[in-house]
Amino acid sequence: MSRKILGPFNRVEGDLAVNLTLDDERVSSAQVTSPMYRGFERALVGRPLADALVVVPRICGICSVSQSVAAVRLIQALTGVSPAANGERVMNIVHACENLADHLTHFYLFFAPDLAHADYAGQPWHADWAARLGSGGPAARQWLAARATLLRMVGLLAGRWPHTLALQPGGVTRTVDAVERLRLLGWLAEVRQFVETVLLGVPIEHMLALQQPDDLDALRAGAGDAGRWLRAADALDFARLGRAGDRFLAFAAYHNQGNAPWPAGLWADGRAQPLDLSLLSEDVSHSWYEAAPPRHPAAGDTLPNPHKHGAYSWNKAPRLAGLPAETGALARQLLAGQPCLTALVRQHGGSVLTRLLARQIEAAWLVQAIQHWLAALELSEPFIQPPTHTPLTDGMAAGLTEAARGALGHWASVEGGRISRYQIIAPTSWNFSPRDAHGQPGPLEIALEGVANQDVRIQHVVRSFDPCMVCTVH
Repeated sequence: MSRKILGPFNRVEGDLAVNLTLDDERVSSAQVTSPMYRGFERALVGRPLADALVVVPRICGICSVSQSVAAVRLIQALTGVSPAANGERVMNIVHACENLADHLTHFYLFFAPDLAHADYAGQPWHADWAARLGSGGPAARQWLAARATLLRMVGLLAGRWPHTLALQPGGVTRTVDAVERLRLLGWLAEVRQFVETVLLGVPIEHMLALQQPDDLDALRAGAGDAGRWLRAADALDFARLGRAGDRFLAFAAYHNQGNAPWPAGLWADGRAQPLDLSLLSEDVSHSWYEAAPPRHPAAGDTLPNPHKHGAYSWNKAPRLAGLPAETGALARQLLAGQPCLTALVRQHGGSVLTRLLARQIEAAWLVQAIQHWLAALELSEPFIQPPTHTPLTDGMAAGLTEAARGALGHWASVEGGRISRYQIIAPTSWNFSPRDAHGQPGPLEIALEGVANQDVRIQHVVRSFDPCMVCTVH
């Protein structure tokens, strides 16, 4: 038996280290460490509630809009404000553009470069990936152009990216006219062309119609980057790599007049189940915080203790009914009933394959959804509701949404008009959580067990979850 430390990882958002115990050249156990503390939750205490709209987008430079949406949902729940229908549609468009840009960044910048790793030099896909992703290769120019177009759309609608202040409880501060809608639709057409011809190699409708694993054959045979990585995934057995307990959690996202196309829920034991948030808790047994029993985030605190014995991460350990859960695009797709992914998970469990495939199916869905929301804008109607409520003095509520990486929740208490408690559980808080008081590892720690002692193979598992450590430690 031996020990090994991987880290700090490159190509991730924030700082990450993984401590591995090896037995017979395979990982027998893992400890995932978030080595940096930032303290946004503490910084919000004592501030007026509206300050959350200014502060929380600065938690992250990748999922800034997602943080804004969670804060908006929180304030809506506390104050009873209902957004204008147009404002909600624009908020969805801005949020979807950011999430789609995040999917592209994850695939082309974080995950795919490992397929060009020197360890795979003898594999048939290696030269192709090395040529596409290397210096002077076409992939960077293509995906960065698509990403820039998506963020241009965000800029037109939200004024800036990241850290916009345009998203408000009553809607958005920016209206859209007919000329601007045409411009946005034109930019979206450019993104769609990239997604269909470069990323997927098939029409969006084909991707959204996947019914069973055999339907992936057309994708594998295609000229898109999805076919390229799927051929590599077959050779590397990604379908059996990185299984993490098969409990998946998601919150509702992209609300529109009380409805949400992505439902909240828990997927476990092979089926979708209702999500009971009263069973949610955060455990700090192995976290660098003052000792406390597991608490619901509405009653939790963030009290740093960097010298705590037995701790190894600044991340807390979220649990639902005392058990860990994975979150992300795969969770969303399972709860929405996507049949191909459901069949794959029932066959081999969650894996590197299904996590990546779920994000690419969702990329197709997001392009279509953005087009729908743009077409649904009623340009003569308001985009924001004027405040008509009595200023809030006391209350407690949650604001829930889905970032590209998964379930994002904000919980706050207000006393005398000021924030008395603010707690955040980010997607990577779930996926990269440390052990709890019962010694249960988090999803990534589970997923690494049994993986061969090969750095690039371990990195495939880590990157399939797309870590965002700065969100995790707030």
